[in-house]
Amino acid sequence: MSLQIQMLGTGSAFAKTFYNTSALVRSNGLNVLIDCGVTTPKSLHDLQIKPDDIDGIVISHIHADHVGGLEEIAFRLLYESNRKKTKLFLPKAIADILWENTLKGGMYNPADGFNSLEDYFHVLIIEENKPYEIGPGLTIEYIPTLHIPEKPNYSLFINGRIFYSADTRFNRDLLLQEVVDNRNCHTILHDCQLSGKGFIHATLEELLTLPEHVQERIYLMHYSDNMNEFIGKTGRMTFIRQHEVLELPES
Repeated sequence: MSLQIQMLGTGSAFAKTFYNTSALVRSNGLNVLIDCGVTTPKSLHDLQIKPDDIDGIVISHIHADHVGGLEEIAFRLLYESNRKKTKLFLPKAIADILWENTLKGGMYNPADGFNSLEDYFHVLIIEENKPYEIGPGLTIEYIPTLHIPEKPNYSLFINGRIFYSADTRFNRDLLLQEVVDNRNCHTILHDCQLSGKGFIHATLEELLTLPEHVQERIYLMHYSDNMNEFIGKTGRMTFIRQHEVLELPES
């Protein structure tokens, strides 16, 4: 059996060409989003995928380029699909702040009984560092990683063999010891800041210090609009493109 990952967007928070980085995971009839940024609904529209077609959404952290599309998805399910809810997977640290700090301003509607995240989504709290079965043949595991100090942020293991960084600073030990040596991940989808200092993201310069056998497993995402200037300068690593589909083994 295979698992598909289609990139709905591959751009950074400020990219205008490639949309916000998010992915659609297809497995055994399930369609699950990883993150839902401001441009994610537009990308779904481009692919003729409706909110009704989405079985769940996995959230890595609460920056707008990762959660800014949740309001549109929720409202469209509410008003176009007869109050249908979709599943929202997230750790408790994110669930505690997503509504109050991000979504409440636009979605709070006490007159109609919409007072919380649970009024719009089937909220499923996922324990950190523990695989969780979303559906047959599809598990996710949340791993705390450093992006912005003192703000909850997570990378993901998908079926234990695919690493999806979301947003994180460069962590050589995590990549070499846990991702490659311990878990033998065959596929690594990693955010990549193409130039400048890596204050909150892994930089291309840092990722190029990894051994070639690790680089060969890496697809670069979350890059800026000048990505074309760096083609041929990424070592053994490959840029993944918007709407590109990876056909991967389930395990």
